[in-house]
Amino acid sequence: MDLNDWLLALHVLSAFAWIAAMVLYTVVIATGWRLTVPSDVVRVFRVSRVGDALIAIGMLGTIIFGIWLALDVDGYEIWDGWIIAALILWLVAAALGGQVGKVYNGARDRAKALVDGGRDAPSSELSAMLRSQHGVVLHGLMILVVLVLLVVMIYKPGA
Repeated sequence: MDLNDWLLALHVLSAFAWIAAMVLYTVVIATGWRLTVPSDVVRVFRVSRVGDALIAIGMLGTIIFGIWLALDVDGYEIWDGWIIAALILWLVAAALGGQVGKVYNGARDRAKALVDGGRDAPSSELSAMLRSQHGVVLHGLMILVVLVLLVVMIYKPGA
């Protein structure tokens, strides 16, 4: 195996980590819809720490190894249309992910504050935060953008 094979393998493994994080976050969000007790929310959202590590590895790995590949592989240039599209989609996904994180980290932090304050009874405020239509729409958009990004990376339109 040469360097480009390793770069491609690391790029693809990073993409798997990114997708795994998105699946994990989707499960956490879906599970959160049924929760009302703050300690249950804190417990479920504890799993999202794994997602935080996976998303960091996945997004950083895809961008770093992807750019490195574009610069190093003969036949690809960083200004190829499909590579520019992938970079733009990556940035859009990152921005959407940041917004999704704000919505659900707010719910997690509120649940933790309620538990720390000794108020572990069902909370309608917390339920409303977890069932945020805004958060679901943003998460759905992020999934859509990442799927389009995967299609661009697999089929390389214009290459």
